[in-house]
Amino acid sequence: MVSKEKKIKILLVEDDTFLLEMYSTKFNLEGFDVVAAADGEEGLKLAKKEKPDIVLLDVLMPKIDGFTVLKKLKKDSQTKAIPVVLLTNLGQKNDIDKGLKDGAEGYLIKAHFIPSEVVSKIKKILSKS
Repeated sequence: MVSKEKKIKILLVEDDTFLLEMYSTKFNLEGFDVVAAADGEEGLKLAKKEKPDIVLLDVLMPKIDGFTVLKKLKKDSQTKAIPVVLLTNLGQKNDIDKGLKDGAEGYLIKAHFIPSEVVSKIKKILSKS
């Protein structure tokens, strides 16, 4: 269980309200502090303002797509150390390779994981950092 002293802050960037609420609820129940953004532009602003411990980022979004958000986060000195995990339905090998090459810590295909599995993967990535 996540310690009570300092909750791990996760930034969820997802334009699908149902998924955003579902993942927010799941991470809250697991003891995370959840900050949510509905598009890439808002996600970038919140990453700088909130300094999350990890970012869970959708790829296909309005305003700025996830690949662009990832590149901007990794170029910015304030946010480049924050681990980013792409959570998307883009399952093509070239999309996965692009995400990992651009600095993502992980790449999860939404259709392949239920929320509790996503939480487990995030905890595993955080335990490495």
